[in-house]
Amino acid sequence: MFVFAPVRTVESGALKFTPVRLLFIKLRHIGDALIMTPTLTAARRQFPDAEIWVVVRQGCEGILAGCPAIDRLLTAAPAEKWNRGLSSLCSEVRLAATLRQQPFDCAFELGDSSRGRWLAWLSGAKKLATDGSLRPLSRWWRRRFALLEMPVAERKQCHRARKDFLVTSQLLPLGDEVPPLCFARERTEDWTGATVRPPFVVFHPGTRWLRKRWPVAHWTELGRRLTALGFQIVISAGPDLDEVALAQQLETAIGAGTISTAGRANWRKLAGLLHRARLFVGVDTAAMHLAAACQCPTVAIFGPSKPAIWHPWRVLHRLVGPPGAILAEMRALELEEQERLGGTLTERVALDDVWMATSQLLQELTVAEESCQKG
Repeated sequence: MFVFAPVRTVESGALKFTPVRLLFIKLRHIGDALIMTPTLTAARRQFPDAEIWVVVRQGCEGILAGCPAIDRLLTAAPAEKWNRGLSSLCSEVRLAATLRQQPFDCAFELGDSSRGRWLAWLSGAKKLATDGSLRPLSRWWRRRFALLEMPVAERKQCHRARKDFLVTSQLLPLGDEVPPLCFARERTEDWTGATVRPPFVVFHPGTRWLRKRWPVAHWTELGRRLTALGFQIVISAGPDLDEVALAQQLETAIGAGTISTAGRANWRKLAGLLHRARLFVGVDTAAMHLAAACQCPTVAIFGPSKPAIWHPWRVLHRLVGPPGAILAEMRALELEEQERLGGTLTERVALDDVWMATSQLLQELTVAEESCQKG
């Protein structure tokens, strides 16, 4: 039996009510799953007694282990068609059946995917909401979902954390302020590998998107400059063999006590390191968003992706991009530069620019600490 008792209409257009169960679906990449946590945090604050269910694609569940707002976390089959089979189809049917058995008051599809919308609708939730700004939806969907419809120009500048928040705010009165990303310190694990000594800086050079990678020579020189200042370098690497090899290469090249997680740090352990680190330096990837979730000051190196949409959310940070790039048009520039120069935009990010951003952020942290000690 649904418990859905509207009380009054608020200015945002959402209904103020006391939900029993809320369902959030986002079948995208790992970083996208973490970007959903501000919305989950806001929903928990407004409705502390509600039961919050979350569905993400397989492989994304680990990065949500630090979000205390989640009551139950389920996974859907991988998004790639080549990675699906009969077992994935059976799993999807079981997932839909499990959701159907729950009396959800609201379901929110946050991943802009037809699979996600079907799961939300099949859940039988009384109210449904999704983003209708990315592409026109059929009349059938429009009759069943509350749609967030932002102008194209506004959507291009809207951070994905805020977009998720706005979709949900169509039905739930979440307030005006979007919270930070969340990976709670008490949910982290200690890294039990090589000795880590403060102060240390976490590097994350690897990503499966090769066009986002920064040159090894630049990482090496940046690491040597930081070790000369007394920082230990901890190189974060995912389990992918190519990432592990890259981390080991940098560990040797930088030297001076540099260590690598060598693909053996899960998200809980990496979060434990980031909660203690002085600084994080990395490319635009899930680890960058995890640093923000741990409130670790961040230097983010951007190439082909759009900082307005993906920048570290609500954490002290600096962004560094290629010289002369128009940030809102980076994807178009990426192709142009590859043809003209034979390299990617990320490769054109200058070492001195990253060093300047790193030095400035370290100085700002020192000044802030000295001010607190005097106060």
